[in-house]
Amino acid sequence: MASLLVLATLAVFLVAYRVYARYVGERIYGDRDDFTTPAHARSDGQDFVPTSRHILFGHHFTSIAGAAPIIGPCVAAYWGWAPALIWVVVGAVFMGAVHDFGALMVSVREQGRSIADISAEVVNGRVRLMFLCFVAVLTWLVLAVFAMAMAGLFVSQPSSVVPIQVEIVLAVAVGWLIYRRGVPALWPSVVALVLLYAFVWVGTLVPVDFLALGATRRAAEHGWIVALLVYSAVASLLPVWLLLQPRDFINSHQLFVGLALLFLGFFVAQPALDAPAFRPPSAGDPPLVPILFVTIACGAISGFHGLVSSGTTSKQLSSVRDARLIGYGSMLGEGTLALAATMAAVAGIGLVGDCALPGQGRVPDLSWHAYYDSWAHAGANKAAAFVLGGGAFLESAGFPEPIARTLMAVLVISFASTTLDTATRIQRFIMAEIGSALSIPALKNRYVATTIAVVPAMALALGETSDAATGASKQIGWVLWPIFGASNQMLAALTMMIIALYFFARKKPILPLVIPFVAVTSVAVLALGYKLRAFISTSQWLLATLSGLLLGLIAWMVVEGGRAAFRPH
Repeated sequence: MASLLVLATLAVFLVAYRVYARYVGERIYGDRDDFTTPAHARSDGQDFVPTSRHILFGHHFTSIAGAAPIIGPCVAAYWGWAPALIWVVVGAVFMGAVHDFGALMVSVREQGRSIADISAEVVNGRVRLMFLCFVAVLTWLVLAVFAMAMAGLFVSQPSSVVPIQVEIVLAVAVGWLIYRRGVPALWPSVVALVLLYAFVWVGTLVPVDFLALGATRRAAEHGWIVALLVYSAVASLLPVWLLLQPRDFINSHQLFVGLALLFLGFFVAQPALDAPAFRPPSAGDPPLVPILFVTIACGAISGFHGLVSSGTTSKQLSSVRDARLIGYGSMLGEGTLALAATMAAVAGIGLVGDCALPGQGRVPDLSWHAYYDSWAHAGANKAAAFVLGGGAFLESAGFPEPIARTLMAVLVISFASTTLDTATRIQRFIMAEIGSALSIPALKNRYVATTIAVVPAMALALGETSDAATGASKQIGWVLWPIFGASNQMLAALTMMIIALYFFARKKPILPLVIPFVAVTSVAVLALGYKLRAFISTSQWLLATLSGLLLGLIAWMVVEGGRAAFRPH
């Protein structure tokens, strides 16, 4: 049964790319039109760099993938395998891929400007400023939480530290060989991948474990957070060809190899579905609708993807004909990663046996029922199902247990680090656009903008406050994180609205854009409404206020969008 589900899902993705992506691309986005892309028109060797479609696919794919399409399905498997799998397939094919592809095409047609900046012409200047400020706050939260998540993984999986650090050095070497020595991109990146895997083995022999050296967990995590955000600032200032592109190209190979090994181990193991199709609702559980649709964002549809499409990818697209593969195809690749995470959670963990879980401690015999015995444990365990269940698949393919688990941890951290420095780069662009909107020249300075991009995120990650729900001290970023899923889907809905209005003004058929906009807007409103009631009932007034403000922003944007749709063109 599990094998048939995997094969059917992969077949749907293939047909969608061959049929639906072509329809959307040719009938709405005009991805076969002949015009000069901003990568050529504004080439500067820094941010606007014409890039091979294969390298850019790797950069875009790994930038949008991050850790979210792994964590989301691993948590959402709490409701059973069917809801998670159906949402991944329907969301990725008809919503997420259309959203990412559309944001890329609109930005390319508008000389690499972000969707937030373009909204001034599509709607009005008020919406532009609101959109930019909303994106800036959301990106600070993303930076803080990804830094905290990566720091936690470094501390809990110390064998992953060496290969992740070595990958940075390898990426710089590959970038230099490609762009300064003219070496074809494939072989240096393949050699770098082989070396990365060699250092995975080294990492298992020489783990960098600060806890073993006497540091407290808090001190170790805080040290990693500072180091990661300083690194992301430096990486965002380097020319995009020197680190981001080659590192992401290596990571794309890592993902393809990792997915191939995962599915190989899956088909060798032939695991039974350990989870039921649907979990009967229990008292105190969050409702399937709408919480499932904000728990799995990346992997189905995510507003952050639009920031990547219009923030960095559009500035590197060499030919408009590459947009379909990069915009639509990358989202299907992320759906495939979400599929692997789902299978690890609903089938793979039944193969694990004795293990330790972040939210439960030592579990003598792991199963879906033990892992998902409560919603609190599902949320606390996060990506552990992928690391453990995916590791079990790799063990079935012949890998020793320590190597298998380190490989899975390196895979998760690699994509999280890609998102971290891509988000920092995007935040620098957003600060510059805010500077233009408010006539503040200092914000256009790349060093000032980068500093402003990183420092508030560091404050969110390092600062602590009392969690009103539990009374325990908690990092501010984690306290604010419960509203991220809904606000991320809100951003996706608003991006779809701008894309729809943009092509409506050009007399294109926009129903494939309007339907996702209505669906995702409804999900965001329902999710924020549910969370608002929960925050009020537990006296979490900061989160309640923020949720109310977000609901107000949705209403305002929809009204402004409606006015723009009906004004004369």
